Amino acid sequence: MILSGREIKNKIGKEIVIEPFSEKQLNPNSYNLKLHDELLVYDEDVLDMKKQNKVKKIVIPEEGLLLEPGKLYLGRTVEYTATDNYVPMLEGRSSIGRLGLFIHVTAGFGDVGFKGFWTLEIFCVQPIRIYPGVEICQIYYHSVEGEYDQYCSGKYQNNEGVQPSLLYKDFE
Repeated sequence: MILSGREIKNKIGKEIVIEPFSEKQLNPNSYNLKLHDELLVYDEDVLDMKKQNKVKKIVIPEEGLLLEPGKLYLGRTVEYTATDNYVPMLEGRSSIGRLGLFIHVTAGFGDVGFKGFWTLEIFCVQPIRIYPGVEICQIYYHSVEGEYDQYCSGKYQNNEGVQPSLLYKDFE
């Protein structure tokens, strides 16, 4: 089952953490998350799964930043989230998708026990201007049945900011 917005609000500070939290961002069965003002872009023409690829930091100014099609941008949410007993899921807002902006190319599924900021895999189909603080995606929560192990991976747990791929660690 998916938690209702009211139930998300009831679980805040207990089994669900969203910081900062604002009731204005609460939906009937999800919560809108905002885009932070930092992005990363890969600074290499060819990416290699077996190595740490170089990245460059970009700050989104208040007047906005024009994104280019065919380029992957890594962003993050303003909000820090944490869960116990629920599977967090991330989806782009329909208003964002209708502008041809994708906010998670593949990674919209979280693990029970994840704690941190969400890294967004941002890709656009045509040039688009984005702004810091825009409500860019929504998080929702599934209940989990049966016994489970909490997420405890050292790769992405308790992250501090935008995270590029750490897949190379799987080859070590």
